Amino acid sequence: MGDVQITVVDGQPQVLISREFDAPLDLVVRAHLEPELLVEWWGPRGPAIVVDRYEVRDGGIWRVIHREPDGTEYAFRGVFHGDPSAAGIVQTFEYEGWPRQVSLQSMTFEERDGRTIVRTNSVYLSVEARDAMVEAGMARGVEEGSERLDELLGRLQGPGLKTRHD
Repeated sequence: MGDVQITVVDGQPQVLISREFDAPLDLVVRAHLEPELLVEWWGPRGPAIVVDRYEVRDGGIWRVIHREPDGTEYAFRGVFHGDPSAAGIVQTFEYEGWPRQVSLQSMTFEERDGRTIVRTNSVYLSVEARDAMVEAGMARGVEEGSERLDELLGRLQGPGLKTRHD
């Protein structure tokens, strides 16, 4: 398992995220593009993840809900730009609790020796909007989501299919 690297770019409305996974590129991409896999890892531990819409195509709308055990819901939405694939994913990202605070996210995938590095560049409308997202606990969601993705990828690969490194 890799550590999440989160870089808040000083003076810029930007967050860079990088994480390496012990799984081949095609499997990591599937986990990002298939709603039935996305619900198993997206976001922090605790809330149930509900995919309301997930139209994986240029102009496709997505909406994902975090449902807390007490029934409280937090919804996130956006639009895909270009065709999401192993070549990359570009989408808008908006927390519905803060309408009109949209970020543009571009995600790339790079495979090295059976492992995949996922890099995300999130650009916000302002440094203040970026700071509000960071202060709201974005790192926890990213870190726990990455741990959960690691677990899912391990299950999908099975005990005999994991790659070995050292």
